Amino acid sequence: MASQMKSFLFLLILLVVSKTVISARKPSKSQSKPCKNFVLYYHDIMFGVDDVQNATSAAVTNPPGLGNFKFGKLVIFDDPVTIDKNYQSEPVARAQGFYFYDMKNDYNAWFSYTLVFNSTQHKGTLNIMGADLMMEKTRDLSVVGGTGDFFMSRGIVTFETDTFEGAKYFRVKMDIKLYDCY
Repeated sequence: MASQMKSFLFLLILLVVSKTVISARKPSKSQSKPCKNFVLYYHDIMFGVDDVQNATSAAVTNPPGLGNFKFGKLVIFDDPVTIDKNYQSEPVARAQGFYFYDMKNDYNAWFSYTLVFNSTQHKGTLNIMGADLMMEKTRDLSVVGGTGDFFMSRGIVTFETDTFEGAKYFRVKMDIKLYDCY
């Protein structure tokens, strides 16, 4: 009993100390404005039986039939990202990752992907993840890291559906705001 009490007190002290250390960081006034801000367009063409050459994404699981909102469907993608709405424009990055539908009573997906930049303007990656509440006009996902020009970046990506042509094609406007830039 005494050793359990010591363990409990040790964990309690550790928790208090770690909370103090974590909360000791003062937010700087510069964090209210992004250090980098740019807009990109994410283009997705879902694989069908007749478009192998054009497809940029594919469902690797089918919905199990739990509701009418694709619950359980998993999609892997390697999508072009452009600076304008034109799919034919030269890509400035590739969005590589996956999303899955995770709500049984409405359309909702959870994204995890990396923007891979290899252009004259940017080199490196941005790692993005979060819930896409599709029925909302805008949705915020988290930038959780990066490499190269975006080394250790953190921030917010605001999604706004720009075009939706059923399951075949969609385009999302990504307003990227970075608050930690090194």
